Amino acid sequence: MPDFKLPFKLYIDASGDGLGAALHQVQIINDKPVEGPICFISRQIKTTEARYGASQMECLCLVWALEKLNYFLEGCVFEVITDFTAVKSLLNMKTPNRHMLIWQIAIQEYRGNMTIVHKDGNIHRNADGLSRWPLPNNIDNPAYVPEEVSPQILIEGISVTDLNTTFFEEVRHSYTQDKNCSILCQSLNKDCKDSSLIHALKEVWKKSYDEGRFHLLDGIIYHRTKHTCVMKVVDRSLINLLLKECHDSPFSGHLSEDRTREKVKTCILWPMWQNDVGEYCKTCDRCQNAKKSTGKRLGNMIKIQEPCRNWEIVHMDWVTGLPPGGDRSYNNCLVIVDRFSKTPIFLPCHKDDAAMDTALLICNRVVSWTGIFTNIISDRDPKFTSALWKNLYQLFGTKLSFSTAYHPQTDGLTERMIQTLEDMVRRVCAYGLEFKDCDGFTHDWCTLLPALELAYKTSIHASTNLAPAILEKGWNPKLPHDSLRKDLIEIHPTASSFKGMLEKARKHAVRCMEDSFSYAKEKWDKSYATPDFKAGDLVLVSTTNFNNIKGCKKLKDSFAGPFVIKALHGENAVELDLSKELSNKHPTFPVSLIKPYKSSDAEKFPLRNKIPQAIPPVEPSGSKKITKVLKERKLRTNKVREYLVRYSDPTCEDEQLAEKEIPEATKLLR
Repeated sequence: MPDFKLPFKLYIDASGDGLGAALHQVQIINDKPVEGPICFISRQIKTTEARYGASQMECLCLVWALEKLNYFLEGCVFEVITDFTAVKSLLNMKTPNRHMLIWQIAIQEYRGNMTIVHKDGNIHRNADGLSRWPLPNNIDNPAYVPEEVSPQILIEGISVTDLNTTFFEEVRHSYTQDKNCSILCQSLNKDCKDSSLIHALKEVWKKSYDEGRFHLLDGIIYHRTKHTCVMKVVDRSLINLLLKECHDSPFSGHLSEDRTREKVKTCILWPMWQNDVGEYCKTCDRCQNAKKSTGKRLGNMIKIQEPCRNWEIVHMDWVTGLPPGGDRSYNNCLVIVDRFSKTPIFLPCHKDDAAMDTALLICNRVVSWTGIFTNIISDRDPKFTSALWKNLYQLFGTKLSFSTAYHPQTDGLTERMIQTLEDMVRRVCAYGLEFKDCDGFTHDWCTLLPALELAYKTSIHASTNLAPAILEKGWNPKLPHDSLRKDLIEIHPTASSFKGMLEKARKHAVRCMEDSFSYAKEKWDKSYATPDFKAGDLVLVSTTNFNNIKGCKKLKDSFAGPFVIKALHGENAVELDLSKELSNKHPTFPVSLIKPYKSSDAEKFPLRNKIPQAIPPVEPSGSKKITKVLKERKLRTNKVREYLVRYSDPTCEDEQLAEKEIPEATKLLR
C-alpha cells in the first residue's frame, strides 16, 4: 500500500510499439529500506503518434504517466527515472515546438515536487518491458480507448426513474391534507407569530420541533437527523413510489431490507417507515423467487421404527455408473442392507434390468437365505414404484416405504453403505482397471464383491459397536489372518451360554443404536428448524432439482410458486397442488426444499406489479426411446414380423411392436 508521506519513484520508457510506466516507493520493512511496486500502466501508441521522433515519444510518455497517476503523485514528492536525456530538458526548453509547448504547460503543476533523473536502460527494465508488449487497441482489449468517438453511438440500455417533475408539487399539496404538516408549515414560516399552533401537534412531532429538527425549504418540510436531512412525506401514494424506486429499480437491485432502509432513510421520512420497508421487501415476489434461501433449513429428524430381529427391515438402492465387469458385463450393483445387524449384500446386475429381473434376482439370491422382509425402505426408483413390484410384495405381505422425492436422508443407511462400497472398490480398481493379486490372478470390481462384503461384515460398525456378522450369526467368519492365531486354545461354549451371549449382543446393539440416534438428532436439530405448515398454506418450492428448465441454468429462479399445500405427510413432507407445467414432478416434497410465501398487501402497496405464479419454463417430455429388441417373431406364414422391445424409461413395460413401427429393428438386433 502506498504511503503518501514518503516520496515516489516513477520509471518511464517509450518504444516504437507503446508506452510504459511503473510507480515504485521505498518503504521501511523490518528496519530495512525496501523498494516495491505500487502500480504498472502501459498502452499502445496511436496512429498519429507513430510519426513522433524519439524525443517527442519519451516526453509523451512522461505526460501520459503523470496524467494517469495523478491520484498518487499530486501534492507528493517524486522522482522520474528515464533512460533518455531529452526528457530532462522538457521543463527548460527555450524553443519548443507545438507538442512540446503543450506538454510543458501540462506538467507545470508538478514542477516543484518532481525531479527528473537519467539512468541507464538496464536500471528500469520494468517500464521497458511494459512498453514493448503491445496489445491491439480494439474492443477485445479491456483497456480499449477509442481514438475518435462517433456522435452517432447508439445507447444500448437506459433506465428512467418513475419520479417526475411534479413530485415536489404533490408533496406540497399533500401537506394541506394532513393536520400536523399544515401546522408545521405555518409555524416554520417566518411571517407566522402564533406560537399556540405548536400545542396542537402530536407529542412526537412537538418534541422534534422543540429540538429544532424541522426546517421549511421551498414549501417542503425537512427533518434533520444526526447525519442527514431528509424530506417529510405523509401521502401514501408518494411513499409507495419512493419504495418502488429504492427497491425495485435496476439502480436499487432488489437488495435486502437493511440496504433498502439505508437508501430510504437518506431520502424521505414517514411514521413507521422501518416496518413498511421491511414488509415491502419481505413480500416482494421477485426477491422470494430469485434469492437463495439462507438460515436453518426446515425439518426435524424423525426416528424410523427399529426392528427386533435380523432381516425384518431392509434398505435397498443401486450403485450406478460402474464399468462392465464379470462374465456377463454387469454395470450396476444392487445393495441390500439389514437395518438391525447392518449386514450388507452386494448383487451385480445390469442397468437396463426391468422390475421383473430385479424381483427374480432378490428371490433367487436373497430370500432363500434371509426369508421374507417385513418392510423395504428405498427411494422412488421406477423399478420400485412399478405395479409389478408393488403387487409382488403385496402378496408376500411386505410393506414398501418410499423416501420423499429429493430427500435421500430417508434411505441414509444404504446411501452411506454405497459410499463405503465405492471407496473400497476404488482403492483396488481405480478407473475400472483390473486388480492383479500376488498370485498373478486378475480381478475386476464384480469378482471382488464377495471379498469386500465379507470384509464389511467382519468389521465393527459405528452404530452398534459390533461386527454385523456377530449380530447376524453370533460369530465372526474365519479370515486369512486368523491363521496366525492357530496356537490359541478354542473355547466351545454351551448352548445356554451361547444364547445368553447372543442376547446380550442384541441388547447392546439396540442401546448403541438408540444412543447413535440421539447423538445424530442433537447434531441435526442444530442446523434445522421445526416446520410449521398446514393444509391451505402458500409455499415456494426450490428449483435445485428441476433439471428440465429451459434457458440458462445459471439465471434460473431459486424458487418456483407459490403453490397450495394439499396435505401433510408426516412432519417432514407436504403434498402440493402443482400446475400443469410441472405435472411430471412428484407432488410430495420434503419441507427442507420449501419455504413460506409472504403475500403482498395490494391496498398498502398498489404500485407493485403482482406476479400471480412464477413457473419455470420446462422442456417437453420426449417420446419413448427404444434401447433394445429382446425377441423377434413371425406371423401369418412368415409375412408379418413383430418385435418385443424395451424402452429407456424403466417405468415403461416391454411391448410388442410391428416391423413398420421400428425401422431400426435390424440394427438393434445386432
